[in-house]
Amino acid sequence: MSYPLASSTWDQDEYAAIERVVKTGRFTMGDEVATFEKRFADWVGSRYAVMVNSGSSANLAMIASLMFRSKGRLKRGDEVIVPAVSWSTTYCPLQQYGLKLKFVDIDRDTLNIDLCALRSAITDTTKAILAVNLLGNPNDFGEITGLIEGKNIALLEDNCESLGAVFNGKQAGTYGLMGTFSSFFSHHISTMEGGLVVTDDEELYQIMLCLRAHGWTRSLPSANLVCGEKSEDPFLEAFRFVLPGFNLRPLEISGAIGQEQLKKLPGMIAERRKNAMYFIDRFSSHPWLRVQQEVGESSWFGFSLLLTEDAPISRSDLLKILSNARVDVRPIVAGNFAKNDVLKWFDYCIHSRLENAEYIDSHGFFVGNHHFSLVAEIDYLYSLLT
Repeated sequence: MSYPLASSTWDQDEYAAIERVVKTGRFTMGDEVATFEKRFADWVGSRYAVMVNSGSSANLAMIASLMFRSKGRLKRGDEVIVPAVSWSTTYCPLQQYGLKLKFVDIDRDTLNIDLCALRSAITDTTKAILAVNLLGNPNDFGEITGLIEGKNIALLEDNCESLGAVFNGKQAGTYGLMGTFSSFFSHHISTMEGGLVVTDDEELYQIMLCLRAHGWTRSLPSANLVCGEKSEDPFLEAFRFVLPGFNLRPLEISGAIGQEQLKKLPGMIAERRKNAMYFIDRFSSHPWLRVQQEVGESSWFGFSLLLTEDAPISRSDLLKILSNARVDVRPIVAGNFAKNDVLKWFDYCIHSRLENAEYIDSHGFFVGNHHFSLVAEIDYLYSLLT
């Protein structure tokens, strides 16, 4: 028996999509990517989606776009509130654009940002909040939007782990000004490598189109909100650069695969939720392990487990048992990110104390969820932990 962290969501449909692209001979970003973007935006309920080559690049494009918009742009030194638990590339784009991070503790039950701590962390210097929907679990956006109502604070979402999560009937990733998604192998859909940013803001959308491909005008409509009017002569616009951009372009193969994955996404999320209900039923009364508390409707990226203070075994000894039993385990994302040496390169501060982030860093771990039934695997896990 084994319990792997992730598994492939592909079948003959994805391989047929790859073949379709191969036959065209066009591999760089084109019509397949554009079609996927349109269908993805429709699926989550946004006006626009921009596909890039990873979820990390999606975060980079999102933050970069805020530096170049015409009104309300972020400036170097501006303060952005972030939860203390997430992945490195939630934070790195903020450092790369000279923004100041304010780390706020997380809630030990939901693993998302602690709402009481967030309330006290917001000041007149706060310019943005980057909310992270952790391990499939949406934040309480009713509370968060209430906290910033009437304030000039941009709400952003890192939803890379939480495609398909829903809060009050609305998709996570669409509550903020922009939201990011990942389509890496272990995520809800897989396009090899890939990520997306969604927004309803036309100017930000066009800025990201420009930034994604070198900062040139070629990807922009003739009349646009970045450079105004483009020349009707394509030669003059071929190498015209207006923003300091990147090359974040995805491949046509990834766009084609994404279209097939979207068709399967509702069913895959439904299976993940069935697994979660079984997992919660098995572990909710465990004497010394705690599970993540769902907010809204989680899409259950994985299943976190947190040892209680009086657990009869250390986490390190427990992980040895699981490893020997062929159960894949990981830290809860990056744990308390504020402990990392990389912060010597950051402009940051820590709001109050990060007690819960520290606790999950030393007492937590997670196991995988999949798009098929895990009854046998969850029973196996439970047998190892009792």
